[in-house]
Amino acid sequence: MANPISREGYDKLTEEIRKLEEDVMPVIVEAIAEARAEGDLKENTEYHGQREAQGMTQAKINQLKTKLAACEIVDKSSLPKGVVTFGSTVTVKDLDIGDLETYEFVGPGEEDYTGDVMKILTSSPLATALAGKKVGDQVEVEVPRGTLKLEVAEIVDCE
Repeated sequence: MANPISREGYDKLTEEIRKLEEDVMPVIVEAIAEARAEGDLKENTEYHGQREAQGMTQAKINQLKTKLAACEIVDKSSLPKGVVTFGSTVTVKDLDIGDLETYEFVGPGEEDYTGDVMKILTSSPLATALAGKKVGDQVEVEVPRGTLKLEVAEIVDCE
């Protein structure tokens, strides 16, 4: 199954690939050519450093293209209302300590773990456990520190 992604997330990843291919790589290729012109490549640290940068940049491009290939753009307005799904903003209550946490479930490249509302991947254990749940439903989620017992307190549907 393809990973859901918003049009904005898809465009963001596509732009990142474009910048790497059209802006970053030509600069690296030019630096390699300049370093190669200096002569002996065996002891030319500038040349080897730029070749390494080229390889790392190409690996990043490949990673982003693979990520995009596994995605499907989803129109959030067509998703079900009142249940946890891609694009939903969900507030959950930790039943053991009473804390409230709010998450938005997003696709690859859209995750952001800072701020009041953490944007987490729909493929994460928490999002997977909450998928399809309604307000009042309870779930248990295995996390590295143990088991979280959560209750869905609020769902804000995507627009």
